[in-house]
Order: sequence, then structure tokens, then C-alpha cells
Amino acid sequence: MNMNMTNILHKILIVDDEKAICDTFSRLLVYSGYTCHMAANGREALNLLGEHDFSLVLSDINMPLMSGIELLRNVVDKHPELAVIMISGIDDRDVAINCLELGAYGYIIKPVQMNELVINVANALHRRELEIINKRYNQQLKELVAARTEDLNLAREETIMTLGKAAEFRDNETAQHTIRMSHYCRLLAHQYGLSESQCELIRLASPLHDIGKIGISDTILLKPGKLTEEEFTIIQQHPEIGYRILADAKSDSLRLGASIAYTHHEKFDGTGYPRKMQGTSIPIEGRIAAICDVFDALTTNRVYKAAIEVDKAIEIMVEGRGKHFDPELLDIFLNNMDAVIQIRKECADPENK
Repeated sequence: MNMNMTNILHKILIVDDEKAICDTFSRLLVYSGYTCHMAANGREALNLLGEHDFSLVLSDINMPLMSGIELLRNVVDKHPELAVIMISGIDDRDVAINCLELGAYGYIIKPVQMNELVINVANALHRRELEIINKRYNQQLKELVAARTEDLNLAREETIMTLGKAAEFRDNETAQHTIRMSHYCRLLAHQYGLSESQCELIRLASPLHDIGKIGISDTILLKPGKLTEEEFTIIQQHPEIGYRILADAKSDSLRLGASIAYTHHEKFDGTGYPRKMQGTSIPIEGRIAAICDVFDALTTNRVYKAAIEVDKAIEIMVEGRGKHFDPELLDIFLNNMDAVIQIRKECADPENK
């Protein structure tokens, strides 16, 4: 007996309403080393497909209860790794093309010769194996790319947070300020209705808002008392310094960080700095960061002042509605104060935990 031992691993389902044809095909394929099951119609075939692991379905087209075309659609939809060969007593080019377009691996015309049947089955199974290997390779490649992308995103986020921390440590703030800022900004962006991708980009970029402090003297940054007019003029340069540090970056997050650094001290009424921008001419990310930065500054200890209670901070911010802050954004921020306080609690400075 000419039996290929690898064929034993393949189980074939023969579907035809004529039992004689099923028996003939089964004998030919068993002789070639395959294991065969038979079904008299599409519905019976679907039941068997749910009970056994088949490699290939060999199906007639014209059958009662469920046509071979309908069975093919079901198999392609529910068992996409199965090879399907359609068999018909009519040599119809359009039907053949339709079967192949639906996902059939082949189309055979009755009467079928033994060699023709075995060759078509072997070719279909070989193609199926190649497609499964390719699919699994692509899935592994996809998983690898996803893992590498996750690593790159993590590295990017860590780099941004590290830069933000470097700026905050310059004026004796803790790293938690940058973390709180990022979560406050994402919350506000989300509640405002920005897309998830925009919200995530703002979360990533917002820790860079004070990166320009790297270029300001320690004498001014660490001064415990009120700044002189000249000193305040100098410290007002940090938004532009931050912008110049980040503006030429190719990364979307760093470019957005440049915009936030440049605009987070602008005020809605045009009295902010460094460019005295007004209203919605201030980019949305700058208006969001302004609210979040001021809230965090008011409610945490700084070198030049002690923290104040949240209720008092809210009162101060309400006084700045439409002046310092975008009124719509401020209302959204204050209406989500429970979430804000939760972030504040989870990301508290070490001495406040």
C-alpha cells in the first residue's frame, strides 16, 4: 500500500448527499493514508466540524437542506484554518470563480479520477499548512513588534518624565508634581472631549511644561521670598527656554511638550506671558496645562509658600475664571473634582502620604 505516514495526521470530511460518492471518495483517500468522515448534507457537516478537528472539507455543491456554497461560507467564517475543495457535476465557470472568491482551495468537476482527487487534496493541504505557518509567523512578528513598541513607548515616557523631574528638582519640587500634572491634564483633556490619542499625548507631554527652568539661575528658583521685578522678568523667560529646547524635536510628544512649555503661563484674558496670547488663540494643551499647573501649585508646598486647602484653591481659581483660565475648561475641571482629588491622593508627595 502506498501510504504517506504524514497523511494519517490529516482528517478529511466528505460531504455529499449521494452515499455512493462519499464511499468512493472515502476509499480513495483512506487508501492514500487519510482518515475520513462522511456527511450527507451541510447541516450534518457543521455538526461534525464542531466535534472533530478536520484538515479539509471535500463538499458537493448541490445538496438538500444546505447547499455547498452555504456550507463553504460557514466554514470560512467559523473554521478559517480549514481547507475546502468544492465538487460539482456541472462545469460552470462562474460558479467555480464564486467558490474560489469565497475561499475555496479548489473546484473539481465530476466524475473525478483517483489521481485528480488525491493531487487536489494534497495540494490544498500543503497550501493550508503554508498559510497556517505564515499566519503564525505573522502573529509572532506582530507580538514581537507590539512588545518592542511597548518598550519604546515606555522608554519614551521614562525619558519625558526624567526630563520633567530634572526641571522640577531645580526648584526643589518633587517628582510627584510632574506625575500629578500628567494625570490632571489627561483627565481634563478627556472630559473636554479630545480623542484618546490626543489625551494620551497630552499626558505624555505635560510633564515637560517647566523644562525651561533648567536655564534659570538657582538663586531665583530657590529664593524663599517674593521675587523682585527684575527676578520675575528673568523667570518669565522659562517658557521660551523650554520651547527652544523642545521645538526642533521630531517626536509628536516632544513637539507638544514644546507647545505646553511655551503657553502654560498664558492667561485667557491676554495678561499672561511670554507672548500675551488671548482666549482660544492659546492652544488647547496650554489652556489645559495652565489650570492643572496652578491647581497643583496652590495645593502643594513650594519653596516660596505653603500649600493651601483644596477648597481655598478652588475659590482662588474661580476668581480667575475667564481671566486667568478658559472658563469652559475650568468648569469641567471643577466639576470633576472627585477624580482630581483621587489623583492628588494617589500621587501625593512622600511627606503627605
